[in-house]
Amino acid sequence: MGEEDFLLDGEPFRIISGALHYFRVHPELWADRIRKARLMGLNTIETYVAWNAHAPARGVFDTEGGLDLGRFLDLVAAEGMHAIVRPGPYICAEWTNGGLPAWLFADPAVGVRSSEERYLGAIAEYLEQLAPILVPRQIDRGGPIILVQIENEYGAYGSDRRYLERLVALNRAVGLSVPFTTVDQPTPEMLEAGSLPGLHKTASFGSRSLERLATLRAHQPSGPLMCAEFWDGWFDHWGAHHHTTDAAATAHDLDELLAAGASVNIYMFHGGTNFGFTNGANDKGVYQPLVTSYDYDAPLDEAGDPTEKYWALREVIAKHAPVPEERPVAGGAAPAFEVSLELGVPLLEVAEELGEFAPFEAPPTMDELGRFDGFALYRTEVEWAGPAVLHVAEVRDRAQVLLDGDPVGVFARTHRTHALALPRDGRGTLDLLVEDQGRVNYGPRIGEPKGIVGEVRLGEEPLRRWRAAGLDVDRLDAVRPRLRAGAIAGPSYHAGSFELEEPVDLHLGTEGWGKGVVWVNGFNLGRYWSAGPQRSLYVPAPVLRRGENELVVLELTAAPCGVVRFLAAPELGHTDF
Repeated sequence: MGEEDFLLDGEPFRIISGALHYFRVHPELWADRIRKARLMGLNTIETYVAWNAHAPARGVFDTEGGLDLGRFLDLVAAEGMHAIVRPGPYICAEWTNGGLPAWLFADPAVGVRSSEERYLGAIAEYLEQLAPILVPRQIDRGGPIILVQIENEYGAYGSDRRYLERLVALNRAVGLSVPFTTVDQPTPEMLEAGSLPGLHKTASFGSRSLERLATLRAHQPSGPLMCAEFWDGWFDHWGAHHHTTDAAATAHDLDELLAAGASVNIYMFHGGTNFGFTNGANDKGVYQPLVTSYDYDAPLDEAGDPTEKYWALREVIAKHAPVPEERPVAGGAAPAFEVSLELGVPLLEVAEELGEFAPFEAPPTMDELGRFDGFALYRTEVEWAGPAVLHVAEVRDRAQVLLDGDPVGVFARTHRTHALALPRDGRGTLDLLVEDQGRVNYGPRIGEPKGIVGEVRLGEEPLRRWRAAGLDVDRLDAVRPRLRAGAIAGPSYHAGSFELEEPVDLHLGTEGWGKGVVWVNGFNLGRYWSAGPQRSLYVPAPVLRRGENELVVLELTAAPCGVVRFLAAPELGHTDF
């Protein structure tokens, strides 16, 4: 690095980067999104690495398909662009558990984001698994990687300097030789707590560029100034409004930043989608799970089409750096049509095929069941006389209560009380269907277990002799043989099919639905919920095929979907409660 610039081959080089998370985009669309980044004037792609996506269990490191980070970086290089890699291990990113594997915290003594030895030992294994992908793709070996970030906004969490020192040593030990950076919000306290001498400090902000750069310069006296997260939008959580930011205002702030000579990473250039159960959650006193869409109001929308913000930022970048004359072409409108869901089966009817039930004297957590996302089912026999109230100590995050298969109520993490009145006099099978709605990705509750936490009481008596299992609801092979025609009540799978002449991007409307999950051709599109604001699910064209396509919905409320609609454009609503 020079006194005021990054240096590339000894010459000043300004980084104009955009964030694009490979794990949020279908791999067959990576090249398209990267190319559109270059056409906007970007010269670099930044990505986090989601440790928990690659390592669903200790000793496993998956790099296939959508997790082929090496292929993603090679596509960046093929487009003539550079890469910034942020391997964490903590990434936040509105991604479940901030990227940290849930299995890591099976031992409650493991320290989160600290110099605790068991935690550092697991990180060492992770970096050793990551090294064969990253090390040969560094710029000094002919690859695209020019920077690697250490941790992520650590100054907002802690101040364990030994932890940062050990992270630096572990990253160097596996062969990473490019410059290391840190990023923090531009306050004196965070910039000092989140970095070390020898690490290049960068900042994260989305407005008041000159003021924030001045604060950064006070704590990074020499070397290039960089906003490593220039926030051009924001994320959504269920039950709130859809966030947007003004394109002209964002362009103005970017213009000020570039005119000051700073480098930038636009967060996000293209957000993508929290497919499956990968969305995170915030908890700053109130638990707020994130929606499936990670559109982020970014320059390139969730379906990969340029927005007004794309053109506004492209025009700004052209004032400060070369921009290709070629312009990206937006995709056409998606076809609109309806699909009948004529087949169904109750979830409880196939539960034994979706998980291995085991006996427990008291309810275990989902983590103790070995289930780190999705759903778990807790079952026991109950009998009572007279008025009765069912109590749950704590639920993370939502539990549907069923008695002999009939819904009788819901416990939710956000409810003020965890008590439910039952009908007078009764007996039968009590089921608690618990959903992990997304692990906390920011704040002190990272790493907490999910499921039923503590005892369940009927009146004053704790309920014992449970059978419980984590449910692999993605196991559609176990569901398909049990599907049948006719009305199905309660939490249920529903299925139908539709024909396409050619695979194209689709938008599946969810307006009027309750809560649940959708699969197309076995691919988990993610969650939907009437709480809003998201009213449709993005279906990437590579998930589809010419001819017949399968649609499966797991609807958790009593009302089946019936006829569903594919829309010509995504739908968003506005809900506040």
